[in-house]
Amino acid sequence: MKTFKELGIPSNLIQGLQELGIIHPTEIQDKAIPFLLENGGDLIAQAQTGTGKTAAFGLPLLMKVNPKSREIQGLIVAPTRELAKQIGKQLFRYTKFSEKIFVEVLCGGDDFDRQVSALQRPTHIVVATPGRLIDLIHKKALTLVGVKHLVLDEADEMLSMGFKKELVKIFGLTRARKSTWLFSATIPDAIHGLIKDCMSGKPNLLKIDKAHVVNRDIDHQFAICSRDDKSAFVATFLKRQQDNRGVIFCRTKAGAIILGKQLTTKGFPVDVLQGDLTQKERDTVMRSFKKERTQFLIATDVAARGIDVEGLSFVIHHQLPEQMEYYTHRSGRTARAGKKGISIALIEPRERPKITKLENDLGLTFSEVH
Repeated sequence: MKTFKELGIPSNLIQGLQELGIIHPTEIQDKAIPFLLENGGDLIAQAQTGTGKTAAFGLPLLMKVNPKSREIQGLIVAPTRELAKQIGKQLFRYTKFSEKIFVEVLCGGDDFDRQVSALQRPTHIVVATPGRLIDLIHKKALTLVGVKHLVLDEADEMLSMGFKKELVKIFGLTRARKSTWLFSATIPDAIHGLIKDCMSGKPNLLKIDKAHVVNRDIDHQFAICSRDDKSAFVATFLKRQQDNRGVIFCRTKAGAIILGKQLTTKGFPVDVLQGDLTQKERDTVMRSFKKERTQFLIATDVAARGIDVEGLSFVIHHQLPEQMEYYTHRSGRTARAGKKGISIALIEPRERPKITKLENDLGLTFSEVH
């Protein structure tokens, strides 16, 4: 692996990265950054969450923006409000020591009029969710004619959430762009359709092998227990945690709510993040968890997209996720920035082959805990 300097990143941005504890490029950064800086054409990159995608597209984008111009030059579209905010925050942190590049995050659930007035200021990069972006364009609050670089992050997620119409519209409104960079964990047929209709003839393809994605600082474990014994296992585990914090993943909203009630009754400081919460309730739960007023968070997969909390010691999978790539999403919430972490999957006896499949597909080694 090269250093960021060898990849062509200037020292003021490297200083911003070092402050975040980002010292060595990940595989996707190592492969994407030189291409985006030298060639800068269309790119399709297949990579899971947790591989360092934000810096892979964010650093080249920041370097291509002209801070002297007042118009929007870069547009990043993301599926969820949490992910959009996380990207905005990272770009802001990268530029701590460099010339000011103004980034505006536009998502649903935030005050519309406040966003309209924020866009009166010079804005170089917009990070947005598809629905809110289209609404603001309809209100003539912004124009995309100056956009030179369009980034779609977690494109598969956006299509599965039903945003195809909005994405096609965004492609149409950024016809003057020089490049389109599409990042996605999977490349389903719907994405091939989007690529064929909306991107140049021969985009550059980049695929990050799953085995390289896995964070080596995570200790992967599993415990075999019946469905009825799972909450007792979780309670015993939490009792031993002292000040350690973590997330417990459930597959369904109902499961998350029930487990939340069971653990609250036993006196544990838990909160539940699930899809039926209003945006305001969601924000309250996340604020409380980030500020360490709540020690443990119970979450469903969809609700947990974009959770970015420092210093989590463990992740518990109350059930394994439906899709195997979600295992990487989930377990990647712990062991960030060089720290160690534990990921424990609670499985019923008949699910034992799923652990073997995870080991083979992701190049992991699991140990059994009793």
